[in-house]
Amino acid sequence: MEVHHTDVRILMLAWKMKAEKQGYFTLEEWRRGLKALRADTVSKLKKALPELEKEVRRPTNFLDLYSYSFRYCLTEEKQKSIDIESICQLLDLVLGSQFRAQVDYLIEYLKIQSDYKVINMDQWLGFYRFCNEISFPDFSGYDPELAWPLILDNFVEWMRAKQT
Repeated sequence: MEVHHTDVRILMLAWKMKAEKQGYFTLEEWRRGLKALRADTVSKLKKALPELEKEVRRPTNFLDLYSYSFRYCLTEEKQKSIDIESICQLLDLVLGSQFRAQVDYLIEYLKIQSDYKVINMDQWLGFYRFCNEISFPDFSGYDPELAWPLILDNFVEWMRAKQT
């Protein structure tokens, strides 16, 4: 397919196939995905990727992909959180092209802070909501009294201190 394994399109393909296990597609998942993409050859699959990218750009589909990407990275049974290093890579992969500045600063913050070793789904979804709703870098629209995950309150404090 000529797509690198770290390309976000691989994640999109896994999402379309509803793959449950990272780096592995069952025959059923593969067939389901190819049917949904109307691709029965590698050539047709390559041609379907740009359409899949368009599909993912729709806000409801993107949120679904974003949520899926977190679940897809849970590799152990009953695992509910992902380590900071993996989250930084995932943020860059999934949100980096849409929210470059926010993602870069958030990754910088996550790497230097010491309060959190892992991120849970609520925090993960909070990152996306934050990027969508809060003006950056002035943070207009940000209200610390609203129900943001604490890690985002801490991030805003860190950013404001950095800006002064």
